[in-house]
Amino acid sequence: MNIKAKRWMISLGTCAALTLAWFSWQPQASIQQAYAATDYNEMKKFSDVMNAVRRYYVEEKTDQELFEGALKGMLADLDPHSSYMDKDMFGKMMEDTSGEFGGLGIEISKADGGILVVSPIEDTPAEQAGMQAGDLIIKIGNVVARDLSIMESVKLMRGKPGTDITITVFRETEARTFNLDITRAIIQVASVKTDILAPGYAYLRVTQFQEHSAEQLEEKLAAIRKQSGGKIYGAVLDLRNNPGGLLDQAIEISDLFLNEGGIVSTKSRVGKNTQSNASQGDKLQGAPLIVLINGGSASASEIVAGALQDNKRAILMGTRSFGKGSVQRIIPLSDGSAFKLTTALYYTPSGRSIQATGIDPDVEVKAVRLKVEENKDSPRINVTEANMKGHLANGNGKSKTKKEEETLPGQPSDKMVERLTKDVQLQRALDLLQGLHVLQKIS
Repeated sequence: MNIKAKRWMISLGTCAALTLAWFSWQPQASIQQAYAATDYNEMKKFSDVMNAVRRYYVEEKTDQELFEGALKGMLADLDPHSSYMDKDMFGKMMEDTSGEFGGLGIEISKADGGILVVSPIEDTPAEQAGMQAGDLIIKIGNVVARDLSIMESVKLMRGKPGTDITITVFRETEARTFNLDITRAIIQVASVKTDILAPGYAYLRVTQFQEHSAEQLEEKLAAIRKQSGGKIYGAVLDLRNNPGGLLDQAIEISDLFLNEGGIVSTKSRVGKNTQSNASQGDKLQGAPLIVLINGGSASASEIVAGALQDNKRAILMGTRSFGKGSVQRIIPLSDGSAFKLTTALYYTPSGRSIQATGIDPDVEVKAVRLKVEENKDSPRINVTEANMKGHLANGNGKSKTKKEEETLPGQPSDKMVERLTKDVQLQRALDLLQGLHVLQKIS
């Protein structure tokens, strides 16, 4: 057998092996259907191109490089979220859901002209450097990002903690391109953060859906209830700039606030469709809930927001979410590599697909940066009737003094007090919660 024939047999055998690996996780009926539709002329075309590259390309390439390049191209051409991962990339990807990994701290997606920042992760080098959801990365160091896959981009941005990298971004809202110098770090993501907005009002922040996020949120909510003297009048669930994460955690967190109803369903071309439903046990016991979303709220965040909105359990406030309504499956291969494949779309309880459309808030509140100005030389003095000499008593008995008010159980932290002076969306959410509580009392 000559060399060309041998190469043809090797290529054909490899293609057959890839076909078998691909369908090893599919239902039997789909395997039979796919085999019947196999076009060996296309496989021969692939072999001819590969042989031509071997013979004539300006640099020598190994068969492994050529096959991996073909896999990358095939998957990248499907959609922005399907991709091939070599052993190193697969290992690093698996670190993402454990809560600790090295890099910059951003969730990204493929886009025309570069790499789109879905969301910077809270308290990471990327956020601290000023990166924002919606930024388009056009260069990573000296490498143009336009032709990079997601995994190639991740590989370039990750590195030894303490090393610097320059990211060139285009920000459409400001119509400018600029550089961000970012120092890599070990990213330790605290997926759940809580605080008190005002006595009786809880602030629940989920930055990413990781293992045990639902468990942690339930525990911290219980702690806030205890700190608040057993009373929670309402809560804000902050999902802004939350890029998503584990589907099961999104379902469990939705279920924390529901007593019944659907949460999410998935529909695929092959295999079984799924449906997840809520169980009894609303941890807020019916207290009003507001969910904050924005353009950086994606995937699992949109599942939670959609479930609570469709079940009329929460009021959504903020701006339209990102619109990632597809489900990816990680399929490991025998050599330690893997590929990520989009296998289904998910739907909210009412049957809405949010793919490429996102979820609209019930109350739109755009983000506005406020600057609190203080004139220390001439401090403002508030004068009321109570400050005037000889003012009359109100006849209602002794009222609470300011000192007594400050001792009410469940006070916001200093950090929250400062945040409320600048975060307009959070201010509006608290105002609405307090208004809803007043209505409950008088109804």
